[in-house]
Order: sequence, then structure tokens, then C-alpha cells
Amino acid sequence: MSEIHWEAPFCAESSNCFRLGVDAEGNGYIAVAGQEEHHLTDSRDALRALIQDIKAGKADHLL
Repeated sequence: MSEIHWEAPFCAESSNCFRLGVDAEGNGYIAVAGQEEHHLTDSRDALRALIQDIKAGKADHLL
């Protein structure tokens, strides 16, 4: 398994922090900050599509 390169955490009001990461094999990762060993894994393309859809407002109904 490749090393995961995690981004700095994204936090809402100093809590509920999530981290996004990628590896050299083209995988994308999402984890709760501090619990990176329990991550979700998918392709980097799937992670890109998720981020684009969130930015486009397709998850706003969850807020």
C-alpha cells in the first residue's frame, strides 16, 4: 500500500474536522481528523467528482 499524503484538516467551528488525502497509486481518501486509520478509499477521479459536486451545491440538502 502506498503512503497517503494527507492535506491539512478542514474544520467547521474548530470541530468536525475531515482530512482528504491521495497516494501515488491514484487513490483518494477521506477521514475524520485524528482517525486517519479508518478512512474511506476510492479513486482520485471519484474524490474529484465528489468535491466538484459539493462545490456545485448538490449536497446542500444535507445541511
